[in-house]
This record gives sequence, structure tokens and C-alpha cells, in this order.
Amino acid sequence: MSPRRPAVPGAPPEPARVLTVRSADGAPLHVEVHGPEGGRRAPAVVLVHGWTCSTAFWAEQIRALAADHRVIAYDQRGHGRSPAHPACGTGALADDLEAVLEATLAPGERAVIAGHSMGGMTVMAAAERPVLRARAAAVLLCSTGSSRLVASAKVLPLRAGRARSWLTRRILLSRAPLGPVTPLSLRVLKYGITGPGSAPHVVEACARIVHACPRSVRHAWARVLDRVELDDSVRKVSVPTEVLVGAADRLTPPLHARALAAALPHCLGVTELPGIGHMTPVEAPEQVTGRIRALAATHLPAGADTSAGIPTSAVHAEESA
Repeated sequence: MSPRRPAVPGAPPEPARVLTVRSADGAPLHVEVHGPEGGRRAPAVVLVHGWTCSTAFWAEQIRALAADHRVIAYDQRGHGRSPAHPACGTGALADDLEAVLEATLAPGERAVIAGHSMGGMTVMAAAERPVLRARAAAVLLCSTGSSRLVASAKVLPLRAGRARSWLTRRILLSRAPLGPVTPLSLRVLKYGITGPGSAPHVVEACARIVHACPRSVRHAWARVLDRVELDDSVRKVSVPTEVLVGAADRLTPPLHARALAAALPHCLGVTELPGIGHMTPVEAPEQVTGRIRALAATHLPAGADTSAGIPTSAVHAEESA
């Protein structure tokens, strides 16, 4: 039986199953499966969160979709309930996504994959992997980019250039602890990662998730994001892909979404959400959930019999106690 989730506002429901999935290098990943299992197969959705977040980031999507979809969410290595691991890089992110797909999807089953921020980069990094090509029916990329993240970030009110990039890098790569969630930290966080009109409960939900990330993990993955280069990988995402971004996103401004749309071989379109910042699944849950639901309805077949079951005896996955 899975550990009981703390009763906090916005937390996702208790999962139907919890797995520990082993990645290619042995890194253990906390994986949750929500929604119906067994009998007729519900369409599968895989949610991949971003830097400093966790499965809790997708609470609203899980709650809305789990009634009629099988929703799979996992904590990226070092985040949430997945232990930190010395291997950090886009290759490790791709390995982890492959391992989760293989461990949770039935033979021949495909899924809609939604990635936010670093989660979107995870999908890009895995674009050429055989498992992704076989398992992904469609992709939603939320608030993400493929390169030059620091140079384009607008978290500081300065003109683009060397000075802004240098200062932005110092902030993002800081090892300083974030400390408790306070009125001051909420104001800072709201300016940096959510839209100007974000409700207080939205900002606080984001803050509690981000502040829970260990600072060593935050720093290690910030170094990866600082030098990420996935432009070539974007051009190899062969499945139908939709791009969504907040028009007020300071971390991955809309210029990234437009660049992704231009590079993707099968882009279904770009949606810019007015007044929304970087944390689109929390700030605009209905819009994000709606796009995922529409992709599943269009690109996943009607339910099939899964009496053979989802793989649980493979060496890469084990039920968590």
C-alpha cells in the first residue's frame, strides 16, 4: 500500500498503484498510476513535471483526468519521492522516461505524453529513442524550450544582454536555501514564475512544491538547464505535438514556443495563454487538461481488453510498499 499523501489543498488523489521503476543506470523513480485499471483499457496519459517540481504539480490534471483516463505521473530523479542520483543530464531524463513507459504501459499500448518545462525537455531528449517512438501517440509541450534558456529568461527587469544573462545565471544556479514559504518569498516567486494576476492560492501551491525541492537537487539540475541544447532533438519529435505557453512566462517566454512550433515536424499549433506565467498546469488547469483530453480523444484508440494486465514483474518495476 502506498504511503498516505498529506492532506494539503490541491494535492492529487491517492493513486491506484505506486511503483518504483528502475532507470537504465539503476536510479529509482517514484511512479504513480491513477484511474481505472483492468478490464477495458482507459486511454493512457503520462505527465512529466519540470525543474524543482513533483507529481503534486499535476494535481488538477490528475484529479480531472483520472475518472476516465489512466494517468501515470512520476517524480524526476531527485525530485519529490525519487531519490537524488549523481547522474544528471538530458540523457538521464530520456532514460527515465523510457523506463517509466516500459514499466507502466501494456504491450503495444501508446499514450499521450505531457511535459512541462524540464519535462518537455525530457520528451525532446527522448525523441529518437525507440521506446518513445513506439509508445507516444501525441505530445503536449507546456512552457518549455530547447536551448538558450538563460539568455532568453526575463526574470530580471533588464535589457537582454551579457549583464542580464550573467545575473540570471547567478540566481538560477544559486545554492542558497529557499527557506520557509513567507509573504516575501511568495511575492518573489509570483514575479518570477507565475502571471501577474495569479490568485494567492495558486502562488502558494507553486511555492510549496518548489520550496520542497532539496537545494542540492535544484542546483544540480539548474546546471543542466544552463547548458541544455536540444534544437536537433526537437526536429526528431515525429509524433503529433501541440505547444502551449503563458504569454507572461518569464522563464521560457513565448519566443521558445514559436521556435518549437517552427522546428517540430508535426506541430498541431501553438496556444498562448494571456496573463499566464510559467506554471501553466497550475495557473491554467482547465486549459491544460482540455488540451491533454483532446489529444487523447484524437490520437488514442478506443479502450481495449487488458486482461493480460500491465507489466509489473519486469526487473525495472516493483510495487512500492
